[in-house]
Amino acid sequence: MLLETINSPSDLKKLKLEQLPELAAEVRAFLLETVSSTGGHLGSNLGTVELSIALHYCFDSPNDKIIWDVGHQAYTHKILTGRRDRFHTQRQYKGISGFPKRCESEHDAFGVGHSSTSISAGLGMAAASSLDGKRSHSIAVIGDGSLTGGMAFEALNQAGHLKKNLIVILNDNEMSISKNVGAFSAFISRKMTGRYYRDLKKEMQALLKHIPAFGTDILHFARRAENSLKGFLTPGSLFEALGFDYLGPLDGHDLRQLVEVFKNINELDGPLLVHVMTTKGKGYKLAEETPAKYHGVGAFDVATGKGAAKPVLKSYTDLFGETLVQLADEDPKIIAITAAMPDGTGLNLFSQRFPERFFDVGIAEQHAMTFAAGLASDGFRPVVAIYSTFVQRAYDQVFHDICLQNLPVTIAMDRAGLVGDDGPTHHGVFDISFLRHLPGLTVMAPKDENELRHMLKTAVYSGLPMSLRYPRGTGYGVKLDNELRCLEIGKGEQLLEGKDLTIIAIGATVYPAIQAAEVLSLRGYSVGVVNARFVKPLDAELIVGVARLTGRIMTIEENALQGGFGSAVLELLYDNNLQDVKVRRLGLPDHYIEQGSQAQLRKDVGIDADGITTAAIEFMK
Repeated sequence: MLLETINSPSDLKKLKLEQLPELAAEVRAFLLETVSSTGGHLGSNLGTVELSIALHYCFDSPNDKIIWDVGHQAYTHKILTGRRDRFHTQRQYKGISGFPKRCESEHDAFGVGHSSTSISAGLGMAAASSLDGKRSHSIAVIGDGSLTGGMAFEALNQAGHLKKNLIVILNDNEMSISKNVGAFSAFISRKMTGRYYRDLKKEMQALLKHIPAFGTDILHFARRAENSLKGFLTPGSLFEALGFDYLGPLDGHDLRQLVEVFKNINELDGPLLVHVMTTKGKGYKLAEETPAKYHGVGAFDVATGKGAAKPVLKSYTDLFGETLVQLADEDPKIIAITAAMPDGTGLNLFSQRFPERFFDVGIAEQHAMTFAAGLASDGFRPVVAIYSTFVQRAYDQVFHDICLQNLPVTIAMDRAGLVGDDGPTHHGVFDISFLRHLPGLTVMAPKDENELRHMLKTAVYSGLPMSLRYPRGTGYGVKLDNELRCLEIGKGEQLLEGKDLTIIAIGATVYPAIQAAEVLSLRGYSVGVVNARFVKPLDAELIVGVARLTGRIMTIEENALQGGFGSAVLELLYDNNLQDVKVRRLGLPDHYIEQGSQAQLRKDVGIDADGITTAAIEFMK
């Protein structure tokens, strides 16, 4: 097999052009075999097999920098750059990352995981290369979805101004362009980048400039004619206006065409955008027909497409979506907003039931927040559902446009805490720390799925800026109340009473705390458990009371310890002159947590029931 001979881009370059389609077929089969066993991002990676091969065949990584936006389409890149033998460990505990990672390979030019960053990073590298006097390329590969992010356009704007040697590959797997126009414009692009055309163009420009009286006018006319031809035949007018030369659209699965164009542009200078059309899930019929279903997958059977049996218990995500629909059935003022994640946030049901009240703003979290603020300012009750890790991108909008104006926007943060296999770029473990200090913002987290439903109603009808965090995965199967009610803001609940120690837990750590208290009881310790419910405002009466009773407090959170829930409790005790109360905080240490199952990672950082038990015994000794 050809693939077994490829351990680096230099090995790839030894192949003949006519061998590349065979290699692409082997890579595609390898991806299907591996991802069906381990899970991962399938559809996007099946779509970029030929593109990845062509890039490494024509450019010189790592001297030439290839930057993959988001990175969930970079599996072939990893396989071609010496990680084929370890690829079965991708996204696994102690294995390689599912995303490009600088410390993993010299060919991973930039670490990614969030979208719309590649052009900015690539432009920085292009500027660095220019300052160092090097002759190298920066190639940013960005999808049409990521291009909706405002940061991408900020970078395009500066790149067109700086005129550095930056190549942007637009991987377009959504836009519909007729085959005839696409084929003809691809032909034009190949010819316009060829050496013969470029040399002829330079000679004609030099000749026309020396023709007295009419030469300059003829040159201007020729340039306008060329631009008009390209603008008429291609959808590149926007990029041309931003200062880029535009080529495409090209068939992203035609290796001969890709290699010809990439070898031509190797010699071009200045900012260049190459528009490549690909098919998500290419080569696997089920993924081509339902690309959304096969974007991110668990282990599945290739022949049938069926994955493991679905959990009996409902996920927090599904219950959030169902509860929001229940509330919206009774209230036409409730609006749902997502940033390109209707399925991932559980809003697909809402979008079907209330399409006129559902808004998918694309990969634009900043816009989502301010858009929601605008709706709230005119009397609506918007709920913005975004993964915790992506709320980080909209911090200023939460502060300036929501909290400062005291607008009633509900920020529903899915995937709060440790999310598992996607690793450090996706763990939602900082939101408590960066939100709790904002004046006027309520920060809360439910102990289980039933409490989530009541908290959602509380948030929607509070008339205040509210943040609600909840974890990835299923709930506990607790009985769901028939009637939703609003909780008293800032009131926790005491679940167990104790004399030796009180554990104050928040969100997903409450049930492990109860389990630990039960084990400790069997060992002769009297341990109480408080479900804080609210990080801000804290239930001062309850927390101060148990602190005075036991003199020893342990806080538990699935968030960074710095500035987190435990820090808030320490501040409360200090403000109430309880500095003598002994406090032990459990949470995430001051380093990034790698990928692995949620259970394994919680065990590693000591916030599962066993870890809490061990820490409590040491603390009480």
